[in-house]
Amino acid sequence: MSQRERPILIASNRLPFTLSRGARGLERKPSSGGLVSALEPVLRKRGGTWIGWPGLALKNGEQLPPAPDGDESYQVSAVTLSETEVGRYYHGFSNRTLWPLFHSLHERASFDRRDWEAYRTVNERFAAAAEASAGDADLVWIHDYHLMLAPEALRRAVEHARIAYFLHIPFPPYDVFRLLPWDREMLRGMLAADLIGFHVGGYARNFLDCVERRLGARVDRRTLQVEWGDRTVQLGAFPIGIDFDGFARMAVAAKPSPETGRERIVLGVDRLDYTKGIPERFRAFERLLELHAEHRERVVLLQLAVPSRSQVSEYRALKREIDELVGRINGRFATASWSPIRYLYRSVPQERLSALYRDADVALVTPLRDGMNLVAKEYVACQVGDPGVLVISELAGASETMREALPVNPYSIDETAEALHRALSMEEDERASRMASLRRRERRYNVEHWVNGFLEAARRESGALAVPLDRDFEAWLEPYLARYRLALFLDYDGTLTPIVDHPADATLSEDARRELDACAARPDTDVAMVSGRALEDVRRMVGRKDITYAANHGLEIEGPDFEPFLHEDLPHYQSRLPELTRALADVAPEGAWVEEKGHTATFHFRQAAAETHARAADEARRVINEFGFQARDAKMAVEARPPIGWDKGRAVLHVLRSRYGPSWSERVRAVYVGDDHTDEDAFRLLEGLAITFRVGSAAEPTAASHRLANVEAVHALLAWIAGRASHPLHES
Repeated sequence: MSQRERPILIASNRLPFTLSRGARGLERKPSSGGLVSALEPVLRKRGGTWIGWPGLALKNGEQLPPAPDGDESYQVSAVTLSETEVGRYYHGFSNRTLWPLFHSLHERASFDRRDWEAYRTVNERFAAAAEASAGDADLVWIHDYHLMLAPEALRRAVEHARIAYFLHIPFPPYDVFRLLPWDREMLRGMLAADLIGFHVGGYARNFLDCVERRLGARVDRRTLQVEWGDRTVQLGAFPIGIDFDGFARMAVAAKPSPETGRERIVLGVDRLDYTKGIPERFRAFERLLELHAEHRERVVLLQLAVPSRSQVSEYRALKREIDELVGRINGRFATASWSPIRYLYRSVPQERLSALYRDADVALVTPLRDGMNLVAKEYVACQVGDPGVLVISELAGASETMREALPVNPYSIDETAEALHRALSMEEDERASRMASLRRRERRYNVEHWVNGFLEAARRESGALAVPLDRDFEAWLEPYLARYRLALFLDYDGTLTPIVDHPADATLSEDARRELDACAARPDTDVAMVSGRALEDVRRMVGRKDITYAANHGLEIEGPDFEPFLHEDLPHYQSRLPELTRALADVAPEGAWVEEKGHTATFHFRQAAAETHARAADEARRVINEFGFQARDAKMAVEARPPIGWDKGRAVLHVLRSRYGPSWSERVRAVYVGDDHTDEDAFRLLEGLAITFRVGSAAEPTAASHRLANVEAVHALLAWIAGRASHPLHES
């Protein structure tokens, strides 16, 4: 089987059918949504699995019924949800938090920790279902705002999975997104994907702003890439299309719509939702009748509102508002033979809808915010006769490509009214030209084009960003460092040198040594090494006597201009260390070994068989705790430290205060670079006090200001520091 033909796995909130429980048990009816019609042909051709919630709780022993047509070309996997989870994950966090916030209607959003916790739990369950079903799948394609954490949960379980994610709603600007209390977690969830798709480029740029400013990630706005630890994530704009030819065929075959008559029709078609701008649309139509009396008794606004979320109080209030508006406007302008607004609160079959689209003179598509809006595209596809005019909100994603439509700001009642007047007054040749262009584009960029384009992009490996350039470091550091002395703190293993099987082999490269020496030689820069190694060991590896060394995670510190430091509680624990070391050696599997470092010890298991790692780490932690030491995880190792409340963060603060005084922040600027759990102590303590960099994988959260992909990026940072222009120092 070629790579192109390998199966794929699709995860979305709902399965591609709806379930109902009748006299004959569970019955399934195919869903008619655009996503289903787009993706089912791919699954039927390539095979795979669709994962989703079936829409109701399965009873004990109850199985999903087979497809009515007996089609077994792909599998379905149901993720069951309790009634509480549906309330908190779906109605709560997805639709009371993310939906309004991502549509820039933050005043409607609620932020409830219980909803967030349910959302996280359900996303982990979807990821577990994906892991169980992945098999030899070429790609796991995760959909929409309900599952923004699922990519990260899946990545933790299947590190090398090929994951793509598509967001079907807008991604909001930074100042809106940052209102979410769990914004960083959501960004990290999405960044676990290899490809992240949005409908339009503006949403992708909003996302780049957020990951750069909230996570400190390096981004490339030209290539739409994010350097996320040691991975590069590709973004893309993929405007979804519709089954253009299918809608056109229905429009040709449909009978005349009974709603159309002697009046000209302005058509609105929406799910009843506060993002759709229905009240604003009615007020704009009212304004049209005020300003242009010639349209009275000649034009009707036909609004189809499909019921939605009627159990939610906000939606019931919206329906009341709309009902009252219809009554007021009709009461104001209606005559014995004409009512200006016809309001249908129900869904209609596709065949009847295609006739409405075909026969409408104007489509009024004015959402307050919309990821794409397929109604606009469906209207264009159904314009097979006398051409109508599309009036579209500038805040709908579709407006970015449907340039021949008349754009409006949906919040501007007068502007929308005048656009309506222009549409109703437009000459046929202009209407024909605009509609012909729209139809050509939508026919070409149909839903099949969207699917194929996204899958093609998901197959491509994303090229890594180049090593950071001087301009990157200038943007991060120059305003902060300008005219101040620099205190530069560097970890050793995994930061200046790559992680190797044995610490003795982690020697500085010639380039790294040259860059480090050049930094230390600057009169405005003080260099300090902060390492888990023993003092003599790290001093020997670096080989400079004129810099500061904070060894054993800061338990012993030496450097110029201040007294050597050795934590006063160390003698109490030092006598126990040889016995602890022997006990650790006794539980070490083949390939594991124990490094004694004078005041601490490290249990290394990198060279042990992979299947022994988890058990070896657990045993090491148990032994360390039994001896009264503190166990701290490191990279393929467990550290044993005296439990005396001292770490790299406290050590850095000690160096800063000892060397520069209690008011050190007025005299010096601190930069810290490290790569593992032990450096997080320094990152947390220095938040707001320094600029910090976490090196390597982004699999875990960090308190650091920025991330660097690898050791080569650290060397580039040192080269920039060594070569940056000198300025007179600030006088404190």
